[in-house]
Amino acid sequence: MTVLVATSKDRPEPEILLQFSTLHRLLRVSAWCLRWRRTPRRSPSTALLPDELDSALLRWLRVVQGVHYPAELAAVRESRSMPHGSHLARLHPFIDDKGVLRVGGRLKHAILTFDERHPMIAPPTSWLTKLMVESCHRRTLHGGTQLTLGLLRLRFWVPQGRAVVKRILHRCVTCTRWRASTPQPLMGDLPRERVTPARPFLRTGVDYAGPIFIRTSKGRGHRAHKAFIAVFVCLCSRAIHLEVASDYSSDAFLAAFRRFVSRRGLCEEMYSDCGTNFIGADRQLRELFRASSPDGRRISQAVTKEGISWRFNPPSAPHFGGLWEAAVKSTKHHLRRVIGEATLTFEEMSTLLAQIEACLNSRPLQALSDDPDDLSALTPGHLLIGAPLLAIPEPSSAERSPSMLSRWQLLQRMRDHFWQRWSQEYIHALAPRPKWLKAELAPEVGALCLIRSESTPPARWPLARIIRLHPGSDGTVRVVTVRTSTSELVRPIVKLVLLPGVKEAHTPADE
Repeated sequence: MTVLVATSKDRPEPEILLQFSTLHRLLRVSAWCLRWRRTPRRSPSTALLPDELDSALLRWLRVVQGVHYPAELAAVRESRSMPHGSHLARLHPFIDDKGVLRVGGRLKHAILTFDERHPMIAPPTSWLTKLMVESCHRRTLHGGTQLTLGLLRLRFWVPQGRAVVKRILHRCVTCTRWRASTPQPLMGDLPRERVTPARPFLRTGVDYAGPIFIRTSKGRGHRAHKAFIAVFVCLCSRAIHLEVASDYSSDAFLAAFRRFVSRRGLCEEMYSDCGTNFIGADRQLRELFRASSPDGRRISQAVTKEGISWRFNPPSAPHFGGLWEAAVKSTKHHLRRVIGEATLTFEEMSTLLAQIEACLNSRPLQALSDDPDDLSALTPGHLLIGAPLLAIPEPSSAERSPSMLSRWQLLQRMRDHFWQRWSQEYIHALAPRPKWLKAELAPEVGALCLIRSESTPPARWPLARIIRLHPGSDGTVRVVTVRTSTSELVRPIVKLVLLPGVKEAHTPADE
């Protein structure tokens, strides 16, 4: 690949300079060539002297100054003023006895070394300047902008030096790996399932909370084993259903799922993360609904579709299921404060989870107002039983004798009233984006990245290349397919650390 170096006079730098990626190698090769040029017949020694390396650096500095500052050099040699618009006018430059353009400045009488009082001027867009900044960055053990710039200015002055150093350090792969800065795309639109009225738990999200410890029976001497809590969340009303799963297997989840659908009805769509038990449950559910067994025939006759549509979030993307992640957090909030360190039996845990479920389904969907004339707060319990589950029972209306038709119309009116309030009070609160407000540029196919992991240090994050983009319905890319040295993975871009682009700073040696 070709490097395009922008200069003030559109004059390219020497091609041989652009072939070096480190200052150390550039100076050593140049110093050996200069030594051979001085004494071609003499066998060179095995070591280079510091003066030879410094002489090679000064020679290259004169070359790039001649490319970038020809008018300024001519003005200094002829004792004229700096050209109009030159960035070096404030530095009052001069040429030393070795032909290098230096800063004149006002520090002539300062108690500093000659290089510090009159640093050599390095063009900010030169490839040599880039190599010098990277060398100082490595000498400071990948220090920050201030430390690198401080070491650089001991000998060199780079116009707009802070911006130049920051730009070059931003492209350091080692610092990028440990900085672990991941892109964050714009928050997506709510899916159709979240904003479309439907019967309770027709479209449900599910996640696991735990582990918790459950005893086989009461009394001393009984072992406790790990169990989990299956959290089912209705996508449109945020109603919650809790079930105990005896272990982290597909069979235990299927048992909890059967208990759930027996009380809440069959679901049309299920949403979950890519847990191993959920993937196994999806496979067994498909076999259950599509097999020719008696259970399969009975269930298939009860549903209008051939099985439940199970949709998985991308791997390693828990924020894609924020609704059930929030339900897990709320469940743990009550669970920790009630049981503490106690170990319950399966029966006790099921009873406690039913009470926690009632509390969660009685939470207002909207913030309560201070107006005494306002209606009661809208809760998920209104959809389930017509009122909050923890509300005080109203007086019985059995003594009244309304007709069946009027009673049915009353129930229909109650249902319509709930959905009307849901549409007027709750749904509008979902319109604003609470976070992730800034749209970022999507990564390109072929870009190099690191796959971020919370279980390993940044030095062990695998290197990958983006091979496919998966834009959402709004065109924003939030999920990509990457290829590592061993496999292909689907990951959200918030789990990727994009490495600095290589298109802007390739050398011919990298081709």
